[in-house]
Amino acid sequence: MQEGTTEKLVQDLRVLVADAEALLAATAGQAGEKIAELRAQAQNAVNRARARLSALEDEFTTKVRDSARATDEYVRANPWQAVAIAAGAGLLLGVLLSWRRR
Repeated sequence: MQEGTTEKLVQDLRVLVADAEALLAATAGQAGEKIAELRAQAQNAVNRARARLSALEDEFTTKVRDSARATDEYVRANPWQAVAIAAGAGLLLGVLLSWRRR
């Protein structure tokens, strides 16, 4: 899964969990066996979503940390190549931005 996709999924899950918790809080005063059963199912779903969200956040953090570590190691092992790549990327970005303004 791509980093941007993972980050978006994590954000969406956060919103979903918050909405579900708000819904559960709003229906706390409702009585009845069916409502209690539905609330229990919803609470279980929220708990599972929260656990999955935590796992995704851990996975995303680990991948970002590993990528940063690999980049750091590459730059330390190949400083001149890293400078050349950065200069090329800067030049390309500058050309694209100046071309876009025309």
